[in-house]
Amino acid sequence: MLFHKLAKVFEVIESKSGRLEMTGLLAELFKEASAEEAERIAYIVEGELLPPYMGVDMGIGEKFVLQAISEGSGYSRKEVEKEFEAIGDLGGVAEKLLTGKKQQSLHSEQLTIAYVYAALMKIAKSSGKGSQEEKIKRLVELYHNSKPLEARYITRFVLGQLRLGVGGPTILDALSFSEKGDKSLREGLDHAYNLCSDIGYVARKFKEHPHRMGEFKMEVFKPIMPALAERLANAGEIVKRLGKCAVESKYDGFRMSVHKKGGRVEIFSRRLERITPSFPDVVKAVEKLKPEEIIFEGEALAFNEKEKKFYSFQETMHRRRKYGVEEASGKYPLHLYVFDLHYLDGKDYTGKTYAERRKALEKIFPKGNLMLSDMKVVDTADELQGLFDKALGMGLEGIIAKDLKAPYTAGKRKFAWIKLKKSYGKTMDTVDALIVGYYRGKGSRTEFGFGGLLVAVYNEKKERFETIAKVGSGFTEEEMGKFAEELGKMKTKNAPADLDYKLEPDFWVKPKIVVEIAYDNITKSPVHTCGEEEGKGFALRFPRLVRIRDDKGPYDVTTTKEVRGMYKQAG
Repeated sequence: MLFHKLAKVFEVIESKSGRLEMTGLLAELFKEASAEEAERIAYIVEGELLPPYMGVDMGIGEKFVLQAISEGSGYSRKEVEKEFEAIGDLGGVAEKLLTGKKQQSLHSEQLTIAYVYAALMKIAKSSGKGSQEEKIKRLVELYHNSKPLEARYITRFVLGQLRLGVGGPTILDALSFSEKGDKSLREGLDHAYNLCSDIGYVARKFKEHPHRMGEFKMEVFKPIMPALAERLANAGEIVKRLGKCAVESKYDGFRMSVHKKGGRVEIFSRRLERITPSFPDVVKAVEKLKPEEIIFEGEALAFNEKEKKFYSFQETMHRRRKYGVEEASGKYPLHLYVFDLHYLDGKDYTGKTYAERRKALEKIFPKGNLMLSDMKVVDTADELQGLFDKALGMGLEGIIAKDLKAPYTAGKRKFAWIKLKKSYGKTMDTVDALIVGYYRGKGSRTEFGFGGLLVAVYNEKKERFETIAKVGSGFTEEEMGKFAEELGKMKTKNAPADLDYKLEPDFWVKPKIVVEIAYDNITKSPVHTCGEEEGKGFALRFPRLVRIRDDKGPYDVTTTKEVRGMYKQAG
């Protein structure tokens, strides 16, 4: 399949906002694609070359792309920079200048999806001395062979700015439509995707055997999507919903999925990134486990041996680093509290009940820095409240109540797990939100170049982010300086493609950073789009920053559905 066909579909998708239209366009592509092409298309649509846990990154910034456009088009670097200043999108610059490029290639050829994907992979894998020059050279070769529209999307892809607003759910819908003309195969596709977190692999397997996705098996070293907890307001509501249930402490740490096969151990974050090198102490402990093959999940907290207490979340996050790992592991030794079992010596445990999974865990884990999470079965709201109060007394976040009869719901937010967290005052709760823009500093904040954030939550049904707050307090002077520096590197001239908004910040940014925001209550506002009805959306009253959530990605933020539920509970 020619890459130009994919580029034309991208161009149409950019002008559409309806999920059904996007689904139909992608379905037509998948219908015509081979299994290998379907795999490549799925990755490219998501803006990836491989799933995140494979750690493949383009590693090429704007200044190198400016140079490649200059060499590929024949225009001077200054002319390219002038166009960039005017347009604000290097994809648009590449398209414009390559339309009238001064240098014509003598041996240009039509680009196929396979060729472009292979070329992009070579760019990503170039490393070591002279790697940036090699990346530019390969990108120039792509420009020499590309049509202007193709150059637009190649450029945006390498910069991580594809701007399609298409997520995994739409891709899975499109695969089902490509085969059946409806969503009837979606359940099997969801099952497969949640067990491997690899959209390209699922697309390829689907093209090979579209009606066998329900038979999909998990594999060691392919992380599964984490189960998500719902929230209820108090112990009484939880017991009313679950009846007799298990209650575990909710540790304010770093959630990780741990895989072992033979002598090999890998650790993945809740964002599905491979983080093994940062945790040599956990690796050593896991290597000693008796099972030959195991996948389990736990929460890691740094422990202060001298004071016999847990470090804060921010201090625990010092462990997630690329450099000074040995020093950090000595200063912040981890305790990993294991709370779920996914796979054991060839057997998938996700379909078994929580009670069965817990019983299996109790046979495996010794004491030490690998240990089982605290758990107690309760019948009454008073018992649950007592455990909640005890958890808070220990400095923990709260508790998680779990349905004893429920399977592990990978990738789904269901009432199989229900969280009850501590409050930040009598009426205050928190949400996790995505930074989509920021404001200049005014008055006393002018010197910092930073005055506040525009943040959004995620509407799972629409696959869109929706604004919920303009956050102007809770920042220390040090944090304001850091935000100004970090967000300044992430500035873009356009809003994220998958964001619904009314307020416009001084600067839009690449949507990557998640923050925890405290607030007094939730109100209705005409300036925010979260759950908007009749011109008003939900908004946070008196929002303030609590902390940055380095352990969470954009799609891990609080959902519009959750916000609506919190609003009703408060009312």
